[in-house]
Amino acid sequence: MDMATTGFAPDPALAEPLPETGKPHLRGCPVSFAKLKALLAADLYRYAGRVSTGAFLKHYAFTPGYKYTVLMRTAGWLKLKPAKAFGFYPLAKWLLLRARYKYGFAIPEYMEIGPGLFLNRFGGFYFHGDTVLGSNVNITHGVVLGFMNRGAKRGAPVIGDRTFLGSGAKVIGGIQVGAEAAIGANAVVTKDVPDRGVVGGIPAKLLSDQGSDGYINRLAPPELLAACEGALHGWVQDQPKTKSF
Repeated sequence: MDMATTGFAPDPALAEPLPETGKPHLRGCPVSFAKLKALLAADLYRYAGRVSTGAFLKHYAFTPGYKYTVLMRTAGWLKLKPAKAFGFYPLAKWLLLRARYKYGFAIPEYMEIGPGLFLNRFGGFYFHGDTVLGSNVNITHGVVLGFMNRGAKRGAPVIGDRTFLGSGAKVIGGIQVGAEAAIGANAVVTKDVPDRGVVGGIPAKLLSDQGSDGYINRLAPPELLAACEGALHGWVQDQPKTKSF
């Protein structure tokens, strides 16, 4: 399987602008318990290099990034349940908010995030809910993915597969960041970044086309990604807007 065609982030040439609601939505919510497990397995592989009960318990207990991811995706799955899962969704949401304030993660449970998310360290992760993340993305502490309220780049970022975002990087507005791009520490990105583009500075400028090679650890393998096909509510509802496998 060609990982460049997995389609966990919308193709900029095909995607239609999504309206910013300023309110929670359902696009990033896992559609079933089986898909929730598939997403968490791909995420776990990024941290542990394997998928097992022991690895899950270890990283849920001791790795803030993975623990938050588990709570976030679980709350998103329960959000789709009838009557908000008979009280389980409010509990999951409370646990998620508790983890948010403890670890400094502000990532909504309804945000579209592909499999294989890796949150390096903790503290200062602030992502707008309309942002879209592809698969096997590495994000370091202090990253802001924000919404632009006006102008030609009004909207939220779309981050391609296997992209690296360095510590303190800011991507603001309807920015398209291509697959395998690398964004340097403290960079402020205000323009689109091509596939394999390396950018840095304030405002960020294109520095090379060497991409994220060497910065993405333990890619989730094809079989784990394949199990995540159609996992999110938005992917099911908007198939024409996304790449196919």
